[in-house]
Amino acid sequence: MLAAARELSDAIVDGVPPPSSGAFRLLNDYQHDFPLLPRPFAAIAAEVGYDEAVVIGAYQRWQHAGVVSRVGPVFAPQRIGASALAALSAPPEALQAIAQRVSAVAEVNHNYEREHAFNLWFVITAPSIVRRAAIVAGIERDTGCPVIVLPMVESFHIDLGFDLGGAGRSSPHSPDAWLARRLAPVSALSALERRLLAALQDGLPLESAPFNVLGRRVGMSEPAVIDAVRGWLADGLLKRFGVVVRHHELGFRANAMCVWDVPDGLVGAVGRALAAEPAVTLCYRRERALPHWRHNLFCMIHGRTRESVLATREAIVARLGLGHLPGEVLFSLRRFKQQGARYLPACDDEVLHE
Repeated sequence: MLAAARELSDAIVDGVPPPSSGAFRLLNDYQHDFPLLPRPFAAIAAEVGYDEAVVIGAYQRWQHAGVVSRVGPVFAPQRIGASALAALSAPPEALQAIAQRVSAVAEVNHNYEREHAFNLWFVITAPSIVRRAAIVAGIERDTGCPVIVLPMVESFHIDLGFDLGGAGRSSPHSPDAWLARRLAPVSALSALERRLLAALQDGLPLESAPFNVLGRRVGMSEPAVIDAVRGWLADGLLKRFGVVVRHHELGFRANAMCVWDVPDGLVGAVGRALAAEPAVTLCYRRERALPHWRHNLFCMIHGRTRESVLATREAIVARLGLGHLPGEVLFSLRRFKQQGARYLPACDDEVLHE
């Protein structure tokens, strides 16, 4: 069993495994429609043609190697807590130290160096606006660098999976369908539900009965845990539940944050058109931070090379007629931190909305 799991996980050599392979299916197909069953890995094994232990072993090895971030939820932004993209301009000689200070914040889940005067970009996923403001104030105090904070205004397409067969997203939902789902009202979370969400932030335990393990940790039955996850997916609190891959480790080493300054009256239409492009993996509108940052429409394009990403962007700009809009391309240079969003502390007693 162990040898089979090792052979399966080692199928990834310098990038994505062949689409016909079992490794490809385990990484690609279960980003969505992950079985919400008492023994989900047994169900996957039956579909793919492996033993349950082999599937669990492969995911364990991939997670240890950093190919898989986790098997679990991707939260919808602004549904709980107060998330925001933020940036600062660090002196080059101090960038490494400043990045370490930012990465040390538990609520910072992504932290990248990008090609721009604002050279450090990070995402804060705090339980409240008050906590987010305190984090920003602490970073400014300790680094001496002013921080621009760019909360999301509207999501056109965001993290519904990454198609390993190409440089685009893998999503069973159209952008408009997801937009309608995400606007569904979310009921207030009970203390027990918050404990479950906190336990889920790091993903499922890679064991035969992961939902039962989670239930024992938080004081819920296995059926109640599964029902809660299903309900949160239906309600839009979770965007998806499944395998979360790291694109860089799978060969997609070039990623660019492409931004435009779009008139407010047009940004919705432009954003929806941009989100419909298969190569666009994320697309959203954010607040401006005038006078330092005027761009309000963001998208991410990933590829194997810088040249392929630029060519893809140029083709999209030409196809959608975006050439007249002021824009910039911010390639990622270094990844200092990448993990799942952490809106809740391990033992959560906080109010989520302030």
